[in-house]
Amino acid sequence: MTPARARALLDDPSVALPRPGEGRTLDRFAALIRACSDDISTGRLVEAHADADAILAEICGGGTAPGEFWGVWAAEPRGTRVDARPGAQGWELSGVKEWCSGATSCTHALVTAHTEAGNRLFAVDLGRPGVSADSSGWANTGMRDTDTGTVTFDAVPADAIGEPGDYLDRPGFWHGGIGVAACWFGGARKVAAPLYRAGSRTDDPLLRMHVGAVDALLASGWAHLQTAAREIDADPTGPSTRLAFAVRWSVEQIATAVIDRVGRALGPGPLAADPDHAQAVADLVVYIRQSHADRDLAVLGGLTGGRIPGPGPEPS
Repeated sequence: MTPARARALLDDPSVALPRPGEGRTLDRFAALIRACSDDISTGRLVEAHADADAILAEICGGGTAPGEFWGVWAAEPRGTRVDARPGAQGWELSGVKEWCSGATSCTHALVTAHTEAGNRLFAVDLGRPGVSADSSGWANTGMRDTDTGTVTFDAVPADAIGEPGDYLDRPGFWHGGIGVAACWFGGARKVAAPLYRAGSRTDDPLLRMHVGAVDALLASGWAHLQTAAREIDADPTGPSTRLAFAVRWSVEQIATAVIDRVGRALGPGPLAADPDHAQAVADLVVYIRQSHADRDLAVLGGLTGGRIPGPGPEPS
């Protein structure tokens, strides 16, 4: 079961997931890449737990504890919401939260909820009464093993994490977004693996052309993530919004192109007869839709301020 595999990875002392901005961000990205290169759904759950740990550390100086398995449930789709209200013993959450990975398997979650003062982040022990989860409605085979579903809260006690707005208004939010791109990159490597194996066994120039194209794409993605890690470690509290949007869009394009190239090079055979490859393609197609696609590009365009990437001065 994928959640069990994710928990085993998190408990493995050889798997290093240092928090971003502490000098070893590339090690963090590399661990996420390796996890998704092995199994995309497992890596996605590992990323969520690691993100929760980093969020707790950044906002309140805490972190996750051994034996816990955390999700970050921050989607805010139209039509459903979670409200937080003061109760007799503190805050209580009520409402419906969609797109919860690890819905029936996480022990704890960070959940965004609406308060009179604005949207706020809360930590919830999912073993408390009033929590019910359902992941049976996931129809696609892609990312099905992430146990993603809908969670309903009925006056569930919760601890406020920071103040209203703190979840989004922090440098680590964008560091976490680049961590997701590292997972996409790991997924692209997994999808590419059969092509690399086929290319090593043939002199077919057309097949080798596809291998070369995919190799250049993956080298570009790895370079993006290396650069991002260096910039985060050099200035952990500095602005990284533009960096995050650029890296995420670039890696999304790389993943999309890798899926296309591998399919064109190898034909339908691996998709039909190799269950591991077929699952990886299905997983990655769904996972990269976590990007907001062209909306993200529109935001990125507004962040440039006329500054062109590369060394100064600006071209005349």
